[in-house]
Amino acid sequence: MSDANTRISDLVTSNDVVLFMKGTPLFPQCGFSSRAIAILDHCGVAYESVDVLQDMEIRQGIKAFSDWPTIPQLYVKGEFVGGSDIMMEMFEAGELQQLMDQSGVTKVA
Repeated sequence: MSDANTRISDLVTSNDVVLFMKGTPLFPQCGFSSRAIAILDHCGVAYESVDVLQDMEIRQGIKAFSDWPTIPQLYVKGEFVGGSDIMMEMFEAGELQQLMDQSGVTKVA
């Protein structure tokens, strides 16, 4: 396993919710990342974010890790959920909140 794969694996297994994104939650660098942050904030869950623009190995490695070509990418309890379009569909259907609740994800106080 490459160094990037090891680092990604450690991130997704040691955090309940991880969003690989362009930019940061306070300063997203693309509309899709901004939408993903808004959805997670609306769900009221604690999450870790990884700015792929700061690390080219992670930026390329996450695409291979998930076999998904675009960023952002959401992981819940170590499982790949999808990108911003899938997050939006799941959120609108109530499925994302249900996934967070069933997974026992920590809520923001």
